[in-house]
Amino acid sequence: MFEEILGLPVHVLVIHAVVVFVPLLAVLAIAYVGLPRWRHRLDWALGLLAVAAPVTAYVAVKSGEALTDALVARGFQGPILDQIFEHSRYGDILFRIVVPLGIVAVLLLVATSGHPRVPQLPALVTPVLAVATVGLAIAALIYVYLTGHSGAETVWGTTL
Repeated sequence: MFEEILGLPVHVLVIHAVVVFVPLLAVLAIAYVGLPRWRHRLDWALGLLAVAAPVTAYVAVKSGEALTDALVARGFQGPILDQIFEHSRYGDILFRIVVPLGIVAVLLLVATSGHPRVPQLPALVTPVLAVATVGLAIAALIYVYLTGHSGAETVWGTTL
């Protein structure tokens, strides 16, 4: 399932979604926290991205593992394999950041929704969720850069 689509590695295709959805989630989450007057316009997009970004990150990690296994089976070794493993470590960390970011973003959406079915929460809940959201969003931006850069260096570093 995570190996190929039409003869191309799934990883090569899905990373483009990660590179778009994760930064969008991070920036939108920060905007949602920092621009309370705009929350009613951002909430639907934040909710969608809070689900889509972790899903694409999961598929990227699993397809990356499948691609790594295929490369090892073909005899890849040495420095290139070290670069692949470094990229993989960054990707694993990114996934471990994006999942909590998605969860915290959804919790923040619920806490600030004002919906009558949401019970009255303690006053400290929203600021704590806001700080967690911003912290995780910044970490996600850092790790999407590190992951993408290390992957690009691995593939393109000695090509041009």
